[in-house]
Parts: sequence; structure tokens; C-alpha cells
Amino acid sequence: MALVAARPLISVYNEKSEATESKVLLPSVFRAPIRPDIVSYVHDQMSKNHRQPYAVSEKAGMQSSAESWGTGRAVARIPRVRGGGTHRSGQGAFGNMCRGGRMFAPTKTWRRWHRKVNIKQRRYAVVSAIAATGIPGLVMAKGHRIEETPEFPLVLSDKVEELKKTKEAVAVLRKLKAWNDIEKVYATKRFRAGKGKLRNRRRIMKRGPLIVYNKDNGITRAFRNIPGVTLINVERLNLLKIAPGGHLGRFCIWTESAFRRLDEIYGTYKQKSLTKNDFSLPLPKMTNSDLGRLLRSDEVQRVLKVKSHPLKRRLVKKNPLKNTRVMAKLNPYAITQKRMALKKHKLI
Repeated sequence: MALVAARPLISVYNEKSEATESKVLLPSVFRAPIRPDIVSYVHDQMSKNHRQPYAVSEKAGMQSSAESWGTGRAVARIPRVRGGGTHRSGQGAFGNMCRGGRMFAPTKTWRRWHRKVNIKQRRYAVVSAIAATGIPGLVMAKGHRIEETPEFPLVLSDKVEELKKTKEAVAVLRKLKAWNDIEKVYATKRFRAGKGKLRNRRRIMKRGPLIVYNKDNGITRAFRNIPGVTLINVERLNLLKIAPGGHLGRFCIWTESAFRRLDEIYGTYKQKSLTKNDFSLPLPKMTNSDLGRLLRSDEVQRVLKVKSHPLKRRLVKKNPLKNTRVMAKLNPYAITQKRMALKKHKLI
């Protein structure tokens, strides 16, 4: 956050990766506190809302004519299939431990599939996710290749919104050195592990850049066929797209008009949002989150006690049966007893 705040003016680049004369003031949302705990929780709850109910058949495993043989026949009391003349007769039925029986606690469709999330929590999570997209360290830690991009956050002129051909979009990404991130996506394309291969989800790949636009004048047609690229309108920023997997720091490419609208949508620290009802940017819990610097500050060190190093002597426990001095401490009469014993031995 400090890195982004240190550069309040962001350059705008054209489709040839040349800096234009236009500059944009960094929106206040990029100075919002970053809360991975809130983002992870809200993402987990929101991701449950696209699930479809599933359950096994109510009749599954219960369609045999079976009855227990009772006691006295040296077999378990599980219900057994009636009749004879076939392997199936006499086999256990119905129970979850039986071949061909029902499962334990058969699943039902009336499970609580969906979750409601407080609107303030959702907004807080989205704001945190947007703020994290402006920190190069977090974006690179997530695996995005942004080492050669001209500036970060990356803002493009509105002419990009008018692109309609995929080859034009590819040329723009190559000029901006953002194609390195797409090459990473190509390299990670692989077969899914598990049953999803059988359910039309054979191949998986990593996520690439997220392109945020203001008006769709053809930009979605141009970029939609590039692997890993996601397009989203600035008015519909979705946590599932900005922080996929609940992890902060997705590589975002903004158009100029979308970037300028962030202050209007999310407000600043001086005025509330113009589009969201009664929403103000959250304030950070700590003005300085560098804990090490706080602990080393003169104000804190001045009131701390000097660290003491008390000397702890290790005592060797001696055996009183072998050591006369230790025995004398425990039993002062022991010395007299020993002398008497020696005298008696000499007399003998």
C-alpha cells in the first residue's frame, strides 16, 4: 500500500505501450486496508452460491425383498434376500455395510446449499481485493509475470475499448509485455486430477490478467478468446474474479475511464460513494502496520525495562550414601554413627 501511495499520479498508456500526456490520480480505494481474513471468508461463502443440489435416489439400495433370519442360525441379523436358486438369495441387503445396499445417511436435496453474506462484508472484501491489485509484490507472489510491464497499476487509454479483433488484442498485450502472463497460462494447461475429467471439465489452467473496462465497444469480443483473460465491467467488480480462490493480488489491466470511475463508485476518505448507498471506505485499524518499526521506535523502547539475564546455577544432586558431607547435612548423627561403627570393628 505504501508503494502505491508514494506514486499518486498514474501514467496512461496507449495501445503501442507509449505513455500519453494524460495522467490519472490514484483512486482512494487503493489505500484501503488489505484484510486477507475477510476476503477469504467472503469468497468461501460466495463461492457456495452457484452450487446445484444433488442427492442419491431415495430408492437406491432399498429395492430388494429382504427380511432378517433372526437369531439362532449363527449368522448376523442383517436383512437377507428371500428365495433360492441364485447367488443373490441369502445375501445381506439394505445396510450400508452390504454389497448393493444403501449408503449411510443418504444425501438429500434440501441441504442448505447457499449462503447469505452481509453487504458491508462483501464491499469490504472487494475494496481490499482492489487495493491488493495495486501492490506489485502481492501480484508477483500470486504467480503473475509483471516484471517487464511499463508501470503498475497498468492503465490503458479508452481506445482499447474499441478493439474488435483478437489479433489486435494480442498485439496490445505483447507491446505492454503483459503477454508473458498469457504464456504462463499456456504452460500450465493440463488435465484435471479426479472425476471432473468425466464431467466435461477435462482441462484446467491458471488465471491470467483481469481486464476492467467502462464501456464495451468491442473489447469483450477482442479479448474473450485469449486463454486466462477475464473481462469485467467496473460497475460489476466481483470478488470471485478479482481474488480467485480467495487469494489477493490478481493482475488487473484498467482502462482510463474505468480507473477514473473508482472514486465515484467506492468513494474517497472525504466523501461517500455516489452509487452505493451509505458506503464509506473502511479505515485501517493501524495507521502504521509495520510492527517491527513500532517496536523499535524510541517511544516504545524508552519505557521498556532493560532485559535482565539472571544467572541460574545448576546444582548437582549428590548421593548421600556415597558422599559423607551430604549425609551429614541430612543426618548430623551419621558421622557419630560411622565413628562408633569403626571403633567396634577395630575391637573385633
